[in-house]
Amino acid sequence: MKDLDRIIAERRSVRSFDIHRQMTEKEAEILLSELAGAESPFGGKVTIELKKFDLKGPFKPSTYGTINGASWYFLMGTDGSEASQLTLGFRMEQIVLKAASMGLGTCWIAGTFKGTTFANACAFPPDTPLKAVMPVGYPTEKMSLKERLMRAAVGSARRKPMADLFIVDLASKYYQPLEMMRLAPSSTNSQPWRALVDGDTVYFYYENKSAASILDLGIGLSHFYLAAKEQGIEGQLSMCEDAPAHPKWIPLVKFQ
Repeated sequence: MKDLDRIIAERRSVRSFDIHRQMTEKEAEILLSELAGAESPFGGKVTIELKKFDLKGPFKPSTYGTINGASWYFLMGTDGSEASQLTLGFRMEQIVLKAASMGLGTCWIAGTFKGTTFANACAFPPDTPLKAVMPVGYPTEKMSLKERLMRAAVGSARRKPMADLFIVDLASKYYQPLEMMRLAPSSTNSQPWRALVDGDTVYFYYENKSAASILDLGIGLSHFYLAAKEQGIEGQLSMCEDAPAHPKWIPLVKFQ
């Protein structure tokens, strides 16, 4: 993706959307095409649908007031396994970045939505129940007061420093990809991802901050992997059972 570092640095979670400028069907097709090509090495079962809601119709998307003005939503389900949660985060964050490159805004929502208002409008198979939703569209020119207050409450503009998240030398070829991981979105800005660089291997861990921590790790891994690929760093992500032990971090994935 062209200008990946800039797109990652400038991306923000959007909660106020322009009701007068909705995403077009053509733009929706572009995102669905990107989704079709977004692969994951982790497996698991996921279901992802893109739905346009009639905001004046019977099935109005309810996010308990956290989202305003969006008519398009991605609806996302998993089988609940670690692999499927990683896959959902890994694949969908590629769509988030594609949307950002098109001038569109998005926001991951894994808790503050009324499931029935979405599930009634788009039936999900029982083996991958609805777990998260994501509005997509054009942001308003100015954030609403409510959005500014929400961003302040969850610390959206703040990120932990590299040293709090990763064990990596400044001279490592993995430093910049990990910096891009640091800028990824996460539930309530919890930033649960952790990493240890050991030679040519990066071990990824997470801290159990919330029910969405493994999903968040998948989101962060998408940033890392895309940034590494952009820099010509070859390697593969896989589930990991041989990571060095850490007293607080839970191992799950490695890049080698």
